Amino acid sequence: VVYTQSEILQREVYLFERLDSPNREPMKHLKAICFLRPTKENVELLVQELRRPKYSVYFIYFSNVISKSDVKALAEADEQEVVAEVQEFYGDYIAVNPHVFSLNLLGCCRGRSWDPAQLTRTTQGLTALLLSLKKCPMIRYQLSSEPAKRLAECVKQVITKEYELFDFRRTEVPPLLLILDRSDDAITPLLNQWTYQAMVHELLGINNNRIDLSRVPGISKDLREVVLSAENDEFYANNMYLNFAEIGTNIKNLMEDFQRRKPKEQQKLESIADMKAFVENYPQFKKMSGTVSKHVTVVGELSRLVAERNLLEVSEVEQELACQSDHSSALQSVRRLLQSPRVSELDAARLVMLYALRYERHGSSGLPALLEELRGRGGGTDRYRKLVSAVVEYGGKRARGSDLFSPKDAVAITKQFLKGLKGIENVYTQHQPLLQETLDQLIKGKLKDSQYPYLGPNTLRDRPQDIIVFLIGGATYEEALAVFNLNRSNPGVRIVLGGTTIHNTRR
Repeated sequence: VVYTQSEILQREVYLFERLDSPNREPMKHLKAICFLRPTKENVELLVQELRRPKYSVYFIYFSNVISKSDVKALAEADEQEVVAEVQEFYGDYIAVNPHVFSLNLLGCCRGRSWDPAQLTRTTQGLTALLLSLKKCPMIRYQLSSEPAKRLAECVKQVITKEYELFDFRRTEVPPLLLILDRSDDAITPLLNQWTYQAMVHELLGINNNRIDLSRVPGISKDLREVVLSAENDEFYANNMYLNFAEIGTNIKNLMEDFQRRKPKEQQKLESIADMKAFVENYPQFKKMSGTVSKHVTVVGELSRLVAERNLLEVSEVEQELACQSDHSSALQSVRRLLQSPRVSELDAARLVMLYALRYERHGSSGLPALLEELRGRGGGTDRYRKLVSAVVEYGGKRARGSDLFSPKDAVAITKQFLKGLKGIENVYTQHQPLLQETLDQLIKGKLKDSQYPYLGPNTLRDRPQDIIVFLIGGATYEEALAVFNLNRSNPGVRIVLGGTTIHNTRR
């Protein structure tokens, strides 16, 4: 995620090992750079390493704050004095996009409360983020969520305890950390996506920038797993947030550009100059050829899945469920799709989940019938039925602190009405995540203290400029897109989005 292997090789690092891999050979002519999380296990492994060092010198970097007693244990083990330096280098999280980070944690809560180990890990990840960005923030949290309050308190404790580390130069307007709970908006992770990065994650799954394409029909060996990283892939960087139709056009242009640059087959390399030119241009050509085949394959597979799973039709109904409030039309649409053999079991369950979240308390709810239909599709298994009730328990009306569906006031109602009149330019992307509205209110200084209180006595008098928003239970690429757009349209405001993980429907 941080560095490609070829970039590290350019820095003259030739061997990559894990600290816990057994039977490493001693290589006394090499220096070792260790980059580790300061966990009990890692410190223990390092103690054993230093008692019998395999390399000449050790430079040790911990990705977070390490306790004095652990440093003492390392010093005692270092009898041969091979340690040149020990530093804290705060990188205890995964940087996913320039404004998005994740902790790669799945299932951080048990029911409505934190799993203690995950709470510790999340606190560490968040405080490391603050230290690496050099921010000592004011903290606000979602009042309706017990986990949000707990996390806010834990982060505050670390800031108080490590006050010397957090002693950064004060800015005019202090930074703000806003802690939210995924259960307030369980709709967003259940929707199909139509921008490139979000769509790849939804249909293929992105895992630390890697995409597994091994299930693609007729895939060649070197494309079974590809890396999509905006750092090293210009096409991806330029297209991450564009919608599927635009990407189709851009792929075509990329292909044509590539065809034009192809070295001609018949090209006779007659002079030394010809050969020199060919050799000089070849690496660039080779790199471009890799980029082209990668994106053509990924986009081709996305198109295949969209057609095979009938996703345009499915997505239209999902958007109707998420954004409109015509119950009888929604119920008919869901019924129609549940009867279609082209709709996969996952997509059928997703539609019923969205319907349940939207109309759980509707007088003439068709949920029991839809659940029966779902059961029939699964050959009588109850797996998806159970998931539907679990999703409602997690993110239904009783669990939510906010009003996810109804417009808040007259202004919002007229806005929605006007939006309907203008005709939405794209029926597949009318949904806006709740986060967008929350952040919009926050930037304008209108986010209610009664729902999102400050931790501690101090409050911000000015509108916030540096905002770090963290979602317990995972963020999504649709929200990453919303934050990207908010950053673009609000000069002077910087928003960073983080989550315990980055979700798609399956996760």
